[in-house]
Amino acid sequence: MSEIPAKATESEDPSGGARSRAAEEAAPADMWQSSPPGSIYDYIKVASFSLSPGGLIEQWSLRAEQLFGVPAHRAVGLDPIEAFVDPDLRSRGQRKMAEILDGREWTGVVPFRMPAGEDGSRGEEGMAEVYVMPTRTAEGDKAAVCIVVDVRTLRSMETDLAASQAIFGQSPFGFLLIDTDLRVRRANTRFASIFGGTPDDHRGKSVHDYLPRAEADRVSATMRRVLESGDSITDMHVTGFVPDSDERRHWSINLYRVHSGSGRPIGVAWLGTDITARREAAREAASARRNLALLNEAGARIGNSLDLETTARELLDVVVPGFCDLATVDLYQALLTGDEAPPKLADGSAELRRVAFASAVSDAPFGGSGERVELGAVHRFPFNSPCADALRTARPQRVPAEEGGLVQSTLAVPMVAHDTVVGIVQFARTKGSEPFGDRDRDLAVELAARAAVCIDNARLYRREHERALILQRSLLPPGDPEASGLDIACRYLPGNAATEVGGDWFDVIELPGHRTALVVGDVMGRGLRAAVAMGELRTAVRTLALLDLEPAEVLSALDEIARGLGTPGGVQQATRAARQPRDADLCEVYLATCVYAVYDSVTRRCTFANAGHLPPVLVEPGEAALMLDVPPGMPLGVGGEPFEEVEVELPEGALLALYTDGLVESRDHPLDEGLQAFVQALTDPSRPLEDVCDHVLNSLDTRHGEDDIALLMARVQGLPTESVGDWTLPREPRSVGRAREYARTQLLSWDLEPLVDTTELLVSELVTNALRYGEGEIRLRLLLDRTLVCEVWDAGLVQPRRRRARDTDEGGRGLQLVGLLSAAWGSRRTPRGKTVWFELPLPGADSPLTDPAEALLSLF
Repeated sequence: MSEIPAKATESEDPSGGARSRAAEEAAPADMWQSSPPGSIYDYIKVASFSLSPGGLIEQWSLRAEQLFGVPAHRAVGLDPIEAFVDPDLRSRGQRKMAEILDGREWTGVVPFRMPAGEDGSRGEEGMAEVYVMPTRTAEGDKAAVCIVVDVRTLRSMETDLAASQAIFGQSPFGFLLIDTDLRVRRANTRFASIFGGTPDDHRGKSVHDYLPRAEADRVSATMRRVLESGDSITDMHVTGFVPDSDERRHWSINLYRVHSGSGRPIGVAWLGTDITARREAAREAASARRNLALLNEAGARIGNSLDLETTARELLDVVVPGFCDLATVDLYQALLTGDEAPPKLADGSAELRRVAFASAVSDAPFGGSGERVELGAVHRFPFNSPCADALRTARPQRVPAEEGGLVQSTLAVPMVAHDTVVGIVQFARTKGSEPFGDRDRDLAVELAARAAVCIDNARLYRREHERALILQRSLLPPGDPEASGLDIACRYLPGNAATEVGGDWFDVIELPGHRTALVVGDVMGRGLRAAVAMGELRTAVRTLALLDLEPAEVLSALDEIARGLGTPGGVQQATRAARQPRDADLCEVYLATCVYAVYDSVTRRCTFANAGHLPPVLVEPGEAALMLDVPPGMPLGVGGEPFEEVEVELPEGALLALYTDGLVESRDHPLDEGLQAFVQALTDPSRPLEDVCDHVLNSLDTRHGEDDIALLMARVQGLPTESVGDWTLPREPRSVGRAREYARTQLLSWDLEPLVDTTELLVSELVTNALRYGEGEIRLRLLLDRTLVCEVWDAGLVQPRRRRARDTDEGGRGLQLVGLLSAAWGSRRTPRGKTVWFELPLPGADSPLTDPAEALLSLF
């Protein structure tokens, strides 16, 4: 309240005190009580002071001290005109003061300046609205009382009121002023336009009149907390309905406490914004981000394996539970059994196999449409079912939910790759989850298509892998190879399905004279190309071996063949291309490593030649395993370097091992470690050879599947001395008869009487040819093992050539007779001439003996 100086007197009342007492009796009881905080005077700072008859300040109120910044002990006794008015306006102010002291009232706006501070600083300036009322002192002298209001405060109130009106009335947001009883005191037009009526119609209502009970209780508790604590609430989301609409609306409200001028809380301000559209847009954006993240995850996780079933499980690992609650994948049975191609848009009733199932709520496969199908079961969809329709049309279909079932929404999506349907995937959501929408359907189609492409790629890869594997296995020796003077055991392990077939191979080739060629090789590269190259090289090796060439000569010829594999024109074209610049060489390069060994069971000597392959391992009886020092040479296909030979005498019972790098090298085990482990695994070579092979494979890391593995082991079992007959014959006609005699005597000692006549006849023919066409002394050797081999040696270099004799020729039928009576015959070069040989099956063998008389008659 403004303060009135005690000495100021009012204008005299003619009726005296009687009128005052009557007014006092008629006034309400609370008329003279103090106004509570928050009245208008808390905002308008009203000050007062009194003037003495001399025009000096006689009394100075506390509000005056606050307004002018001058304490009472300094202000009392000052001339207000001299103390607070600018010098340029003092003359006018003195005239007004004289009029006031003469008894005239005055009201006006007066500029003032506060006195200078004690430090000499200039006082602040301002504008004051002054109301001057004349008074009289107790002595009857004229004085005055001045009531002062700061004009700046009034202007600020006008501005604040206008701003408040603009914000409250023109705001596009719903605005409420709620009192301490949580009742609406004032609402703006925007709020009324949403909830109906005029702003005045909402006065006195509570939030329970606008929101559902649970939501209204939550908001009421929040407003009570704001009112008590003073902490504002920002972006509080509220859900409700507007009149005449069943659409659920969402608002974002801000709550803050409102105070009076004295700082007393008088209520809560509510500022609300409709965010229904924004929430829907945010929901769509979140769904789009989730779908994009799901597609990115699918791209990263699906297709990492080239296995059909694994790819199907990878799809379900992505979608459950991020996209759906349950899912199954069914693939065409024909696709899984390796048919050339799956059926295209058939009638949808072909056999399928359930290859994958995933559930976030249950472990039991759901039926989707029709009866339940267990994982791994082969089944068909009924012709009129949604799944069959999806397979027929290659379009997604919605599957109706079962009555009382767990699933409320199911999508049947065909898996289409390159216009071919490979299977179907069913996505299901249980009750409580949101049903599938159009956006979900499009995402499901994209996920199924990505998985279908990966599955089709896996199918194509598996087909190529199986064909390459069939080709490779068909080119390897069938069954268990047999060799004279050797006990053979071998193993071949292809890489796993995730790696392509390699070019590893091994071979055991029987040579004349109870000799054996052992071959192990590895074509660099993978897939069908490597398998085909391996087959060509293996065929070439067998052809060259039958020519009875030395091991180094065999590898030199193989090197030429390997260089011609990738060139349409063959070896000559490859040689010309090698002389051209590097950028002109567009030929495909085939490289291979190979070790070729020839073992003679009579002498137990083995000759090795190596083309960039790993060294053979030899285990002698009672000795530790060691790697033979065979010069490695260059790989086949490089060309330009000769190959060296190494001859080693193998003791009886020794173990020889040839292998490829897949046995001793992997991503986790370097080559040196693998070789050392292989040597250490050959600790007991006396065990059965099959057991030794199994022990090596079990001891080493052979299950990595990164490369093919070929292992060839041979235990030396030389021909006994009693199984060899060896004689030297002079170059004279009598040597023919001696040769027949030696042969007869040796065969009878071996109990091979049925072979005596045939052997005598053929030995006579070969020794006669050696005398007629050969040079030097003649050597006759008979070898008994699984067959009987007869060899005739001489120093001549001319190889015998078989020709067909005419009917009138007296001779020229000797080699024809050898060919008719023997199981095989041939000739080979030796370091000192040549050897002509023939082979006869033993009595009781599968091949019957040819009657010499009939053979002779057949020549004519």
